[in-house]
Amino acid sequence: MHRRFAAAVITACLALGACAGPGGADAEGGPVTLRMAWWGNDLRNRMTEEVIALFHEQHPDIRVELEPGEWSGYWDRLATQAAGGDLPDVIAMDESQIATYGNRGVLLDLASQSANLDLSAMDANVLETGMVDGVLAGAPVGVGIYSVAVNPDVLAAAGVEMPDDTTWTWDDLREISAQVTQNSPEGTYGFDRLGLAAVELGYFARQRGEEVFPREGETPVSVETALLYLDHVDRLEADGAVPSATVQNEDFAIPLDSSMFGTGQAAFHLLFHTQMQAFANAAGTEMRLLRLPALEAGEPHMANKASMYWSIAARSDHPEEAATLVDFLLTDTDAARVLLVERGVSAIPAIQDEVEPLLDANGQTSLQFARAMQEEVITPPQVTPAGVGNYSSEYTRIMQTYMYDQVDRQTAAQQLVDLARSVGNG
Repeated sequence: MHRRFAAAVITACLALGACAGPGGADAEGGPVTLRMAWWGNDLRNRMTEEVIALFHEQHPDIRVELEPGEWSGYWDRLATQAAGGDLPDVIAMDESQIATYGNRGVLLDLASQSANLDLSAMDANVLETGMVDGVLAGAPVGVGIYSVAVNPDVLAAAGVEMPDDTTWTWDDLREISAQVTQNSPEGTYGFDRLGLAAVELGYFARQRGEEVFPREGETPVSVETALLYLDHVDRLEADGAVPSATVQNEDFAIPLDSSMFGTGQAAFHLLFHTQMQAFANAAGTEMRLLRLPALEAGEPHMANKASMYWSIAARSDHPEEAATLVDFLLTDTDAARVLLVERGVSAIPAIQDEVEPLLDANGQTSLQFARAMQEEVITPPQVTPAGVGNYSSEYTRIMQTYMYDQVDRQTAAQQLVDLARSVGNG
């Protein structure tokens, strides 16, 4: 309810053009003060604090106040700040939200800050994902590829071999996961969950030649595809490949370092690939990355996604200084040596080369996976349309009602398709 209320608040305030706020107040004669907001976990927070300390050393005339948060509450807080005219100067943006904020003109056109923010070395196709109605509303931090993370220790303990991800299917994932569950101690499963993240339906649709948010000429997601997706959700639980719906929902809502995959109680987990490092650190092991399973062997239809963006409030009192900070976060080699690939594999080749020798085994896995997949990825889907940043939460609500047997499969499939169509037409 709170998320839907917050979404309504920001929609209303965006329509009034009153959502962007000023930067922090300056003490007379003192340094400029910027506010910087992002979501993340303890690892990300520590890295960010360290890199901002470096920024302060290089730019003693600019101070940065840090506003970290967890994903579950980040967007509610940002909507409240926007409604109060108090947006931070530098804002971490996600693909699901950038059009909502950018479409109304509350994010600065970063192209206007080229003197302080040089993005010329970034891969043009990745940079393009930050464009909203012809305005560069966000600078992509890096590339994230939706994939499968694997804890090899859990597989080995269950006596199960690593699957061949060049040929495996969703049926294979279910069968392998069920075997892991059967051969593991009680409370450990092959696969932690399927059904609660909206991105999953997007890939099922894409593997059937459809799109949740189709561009002109693309085929919209069908009820038949949604039914197929729900069938896989059901069969996973029925076969013991995943825990009960209750456990899946509880796991979906807790921090990653307390989650089943983060504590070594699941072998497989779906994620954007650079998130693997945080899970690996939590679990204390080296992990692997695999291609998504396919509905038809060898056709996973994986795509690059901007892992996240850095945006600047359009009415920031200090756009030049904010641009200097974003430039530092994206292009400075000292910053790169701290941030590594936790927020995404940089789309700037020189930054990739800079961090490569410093990466641990899990970081190397993320970097090399992204490089290898560039020969296979398809054209990225369009970003979530403007004004519908609550699509993911509405999707999850529908799936929760289905997983708790409050609606039948046909009804849930129709609701998922109706939601996507209402969003696409919104």
